[in-house]
Amino acid sequence: MKKSYYTLLLIPEKQSSIRKIKLSGMLLKMLVGFVTAAFLTFCYCSYDYLRVKGDAGELAELKHITLVQKEQIDLLAAKIADFSKKMADIREFDQKIRVMTNIEGGRPGGQFLGMGGPAPTESMVESQIAETEKALIHQIHTNMDQLLEEANYQEDSFKELLEFLRQQKSVLASTPSIWPVMGWVTSEFGYRISPFTGKREFHRGIDIAAKMGEEILAPANGYIASASYQPDMGNMLLIDHGNGIVTCYGHLAKISVKRGSTVKRGEIIGAVGSSGRSTGPHLHYGIKVNGVYVNPKKYLF
Repeated sequence: MKKSYYTLLLIPEKQSSIRKIKLSGMLLKMLVGFVTAAFLTFCYCSYDYLRVKGDAGELAELKHITLVQKEQIDLLAAKIADFSKKMADIREFDQKIRVMTNIEGGRPGGQFLGMGGPAPTESMVESQIAETEKALIHQIHTNMDQLLEEANYQEDSFKELLEFLRQQKSVLASTPSIWPVMGWVTSEFGYRISPFTGKREFHRGIDIAAKMGEEILAPANGYIASASYQPDMGNMLLIDHGNGIVTCYGHLAKISVKRGSTVKRGEIIGAVGSSGRSTGPHLHYGIKVNGVYVNPKKYLF
């Protein structure tokens, strides 16, 4: 009886202990679950933070690369703009030369090709950056093509000018512009009273008095068209300078060149004399332009 009584007294205490143990187990499980959830949350947040940080680093590096590329593109655009200005100056110089030399041609009015400014600096996403760079590079290529076209045009223009100046140099070198002999003019071009007949006659050149044997110089480049003796002009030379210009020399004491030979300006072609119909040593100097005698003084400097 006594044993049963104690057993009955201990049963509630055991049940209470069991309940406490179960409650502790549940709390422990909850604590473990909470700690596990917190750990997993921490891991996720850490991963997400590291990922965002990595993306931010890549974005910063991309922005840096883009900034460097933009600076390089802007520098190239500035160089192209400077080249464009220089080409415009060359074109202006070309036009001035054409005006001075009275040459038709050159590019008709209008401005030289325009050049764009630097790239925009506002922030943009990667796709926008790529599109902007693509547009800038396309514009630079377009401007370079235009500059190359302009450079080719200027090259052709300068070739044309150079050929024109060569021709002008040849014309100038073949234009009789220096005195063939130094002396004084004793008879002008045009009508005069003949010293032999006393009648009015047309004098087709000028008479330059000089001492006997004075050297006569070619007044321009040309070739000897004739070297002969004429009863009235004595020892006589004709030099063909091209462009329809022929010079005549009469009364020479001697001829120093042969027919068909070429002469340069300043080269000795003969000596002053009094051959033919002459009253004393002098040089008869005449110029024909397209077969018509003109006043030689218009060509002398």
